[in-house]
Amino acid sequence: MQVFPDPQQLQMAMDAIAQFEASPVPGVWLGLDREQVISEMRSRLQNPFSLSQGGQPFCGPAVIIFELIRHHPQQYVKICRNLFQLGGFHTLKNTWISASERLRNTHGNFLMPQADWMLLSTLRESQNLWLPIEPNAPDILRNLAGITKPWEIVGWTQELLGFADVNFTKPYLFGHLQAMENATAVLDQGGVVLALINAEALLKNKPPLIPYPSHWVAVVSAMDFTDTNSPQLIDFQVYSWGQKMRVTATPQAFSLHFWEAITAQPL
Repeated sequence: MQVFPDPQQLQMAMDAIAQFEASPVPGVWLGLDREQVISEMRSRLQNPFSLSQGGQPFCGPAVIIFELIRHHPQQYVKICRNLFQLGGFHTLKNTWISASERLRNTHGNFLMPQADWMLLSTLRESQNLWLPIEPNAPDILRNLAGITKPWEIVGWTQELLGFADVNFTKPYLFGHLQAMENATAVLDQGGVVLALINAEALLKNKPPLIPYPSHWVAVVSAMDFTDTNSPQLIDFQVYSWGQKMRVTATPQAFSLHFWEAITAQPL
């Protein structure tokens, strides 16, 4: 399995941050502190797992940006700089994504780090037709505005990560063994596995009475069976909530609460 980010690309990304830091161009986000944003960007390059959605429902954008940092660290810096200084950025496929004036003028407690808020909120807003992104809105409104659909993950995977070979795996239809094999094969080829799961069941060990999808994670390790044979357990690691987390589940729980995986890799 490949190591991300690539050390040479990482150094060039760090150099790009230094150029951003030396730039006299002011920012267009009234509620953001330039020095803090740059400091947090450096931290993300040094440890992509530190990217945090905090108290906001931005798990979909978070898994995309996590993989962007790992696969294209220079592009991550370019996007952040353009977003901070210009209010928008071009994707790898030359699509322009921008933050609304309302979003850029937001003040107050973002409930998450500033650099992460700037980028994740812009991505989420770019897909919302009528629900605004408000950092301190009531929970029900923030959660509705933060819902990320599978086709949005597919679009961002193509636009931001530059991966064209995108596929779906649904364990509840095709079984846990195929899902495990597909995910591991894609990761071995340098691709990404972005999974829609029930977080309460797989990350908190509090399964709901009725299974439902609630959270996007990035799978970062091969999926395999643990050495324990009684009972047989599936074991793998994911990025979620600003950290690396371990998932251990029975095949039955995996099939119930691992709803689908979007796999993508370079052609």
